[in-house]
Amino acid sequence: MKIALLAHVRQRIAQPFMGGMESHSWYLADGLMARGHEVVLFASGDSDPRFTLDPVLAEHYERTFPWAEHRGSAPLIAHVDAGYAAACDRIARGGFDVVHNNSLHRFPIEPARTARVPTVTSLHVPPYDALHWFVKASPTSTHRLTVTSHTQLRAWFPDGAPPQVSVLHNGIDPAAWPYGDGGGGAIWCGRITPNKGTHLAAKAALRAGVPLIMFGSIEDRDYWAAEVEPLLGPTIVYGGHVQGEALAAELGRAAVFLFTPRWDEPFGLVAIEAMACGLPVAAFDRGAAREVVGEAGRFAPPDEWEALADVIADAVAIPRTVPRNRVERLFTRDRWLDRCEHLYREVGSATASAA
Repeated sequence: MKIALLAHVRQRIAQPFMGGMESHSWYLADGLMARGHEVVLFASGDSDPRFTLDPVLAEHYERTFPWAEHRGSAPLIAHVDAGYAAACDRIARGGFDVVHNNSLHRFPIEPARTARVPTVTSLHVPPYDALHWFVKASPTSTHRLTVTSHTQLRAWFPDGAPPQVSVLHNGIDPAAWPYGDGGGGAIWCGRITPNKGTHLAAKAALRAGVPLIMFGSIEDRDYWAAEVEPLLGPTIVYGGHVQGEALAAELGRAAVFLFTPRWDEPFGLVAIEAMACGLPVAAFDRGAAREVVGEAGRFAPPDEWEALADVIADAVAIPRTVPRNRVERLFTRDRWLDRCEHLYREVGSATASAA
């Protein structure tokens, strides 16, 4: 199949990933190419050159509009809208069999556009006003939508989802996240922002007397300086922002993964990466955390870092085979890609029937 993979453009689609959405698009493009599909990645022009790129913008927009300045910015909105409008027009002329849309932008889901090229849209966030009503109006025979968890499905469609919407759990290649023997302390990774709860992981580790190493991009410098950096010390260490292979090695040496979302996390890709490496999880019970982690973790009420500290020891006691087996059973890349291909065939057949 000839597939247009439309990514978001806040960050580049390249390692080291800034977050789960970048990882999702990169591994989707890589996996579909490995299966013999012709994939064109519509993303920022500074994304990974190993892919066939058709730039939505010349560079990711946080290079032009830094994080602290772009919220609600009219110039940014106009900049991104122009990029996606032109990209959608090129896709319509490009002879693609299907679009897999990960952009979180309203233009690719307009019925007039999805009627021209069959589209699968993956939603990676809880509902928000700028996109919510466009999504509700978008399901058609030529447009399928996916969410990453049943928790997210209920958030988007509290009165019941239309038949064109389904749950598509994220998946990873277990070989890229090898099982490790552990023996170390706790580990945390993700974007360092208030809604990821980095400082609460550090506080919980300090209370539990467990060493903690943290990895990820420092997205909110003010938050880092005010809430996280003061907690650093002999047992609370920042390891930087590292490539996947190096992160996997660090995960395999750790004893427990701390998962501390302060928002309704729709999935939590970092959790299954850690679980694949054999890490049980101590988590806040929020968003899809319980759905994803299941028997491989122990849970504390949201934001209650003292309670999180209290369940760390219980999480460490979970055999390391339990999280690894859960990933192999439910969250592999092959399972994910099989489902994507099924959706592509399904929406393509609906389009052919309507012609």
